[in-house]
Amino acid sequence: MRIRAGIVGGSGYTGSELLRLLAHHPGVEVAVVTSRADVGKRVDQTYPNLRGHFDLRWVEPEVAHLSGLDVVFFATPHGVAMDMAEALLAQQTCIIDLSADFRLQDPLIWARWYDHTHTAPHLLPEALYALPELQRKAIRSARLLACPGCYPTAVQLALLPLLEAGLINPDRVIADVKSGVSGAGRKAEVGMLMSETGESVKAYAAAGHRHWPEISQQLEVMAGQPVGLTFVPHLIPMIRGIHATVYADLNETTVDLQSLYEERYRDEAFVDVLPPGSHPDTRNVRGSNRAQLALHRPQGGSQVVVLSVIDNLVKGASGQAVQIMNIRFGFAETTGLDRIGLYP
Repeated sequence: MRIRAGIVGGSGYTGSELLRLLAHHPGVEVAVVTSRADVGKRVDQTYPNLRGHFDLRWVEPEVAHLSGLDVVFFATPHGVAMDMAEALLAQQTCIIDLSADFRLQDPLIWARWYDHTHTAPHLLPEALYALPELQRKAIRSARLLACPGCYPTAVQLALLPLLEAGLINPDRVIADVKSGVSGAGRKAEVGMLMSETGESVKAYAAAGHRHWPEISQQLEVMAGQPVGLTFVPHLIPMIRGIHATVYADLNETTVDLQSLYEERYRDEAFVDVLPPGSHPDTRNVRGSNRAQLALHRPQGGSQVVVLSVIDNLVKGASGQAVQIMNIRFGFAETTGLDRIGLYP
């Protein structure tokens, strides 16, 4: 089987990463790529690394250009996918949205955190929050799929086994997470300049980050009850990568946590539970769709610390979107994603 795909917002980092990953996917023809800024230019003029792989030009992001496609990826700022989704769904096109438009189930909460009125609240009930490790079966039949965010992916994978097993106090969970600068997107902004970010680390949005409601919503799904989450992101001077250090209090200290994680993720191609005592490094997963996890109990006490690393542009965005597409269209889940992380 071969499907035809379109990418809306292809000239950003997540869009270019989708193109890189799909270039060698045997079951996908990328037929349309859109960019308001680069209309008419060849794709490989914008991204010379794609020379010889795509003979395409950027077009305007209009529904008319996206007709007859099996799947459309939205690698766009928030507010774009919701305006085009209904028309695409009406023509039987599957949508995989990498923005936050369909991640939150409550449109009022969405509007509060994204400073924009949700224009398609009637579509939210059918939107599937598509974390593959949790929603694989549902993904196979969904037509509107929300690709999880980068910070939320790292935190959810860290906590999923503990919450499913009811092993931690859900009232107090802390996620201390660091990200490279590519997480801010491809744009000219003083705060993202090398002279501003180099040789410096800073926390930001400590009083409340827009990924907090997304993480909280999904942790509550896993736990089956409200979860008290403190989430603080940090910007660090690297291009790619997310490192999450997640703290929780155990309510059962006799369980073999290493075995619990190894068993839960045994059949997950893109989650690697490291041996006891390990400390995962973001460079281990750079360029790959893999998450690496490690477990610690400081001083053998009742607190568990889970370390979780991903590439924010791959497992945290475009790679996960391709993984979702593979499940949805019946390809082997690893198709186009079996790349080893770049080292160093």
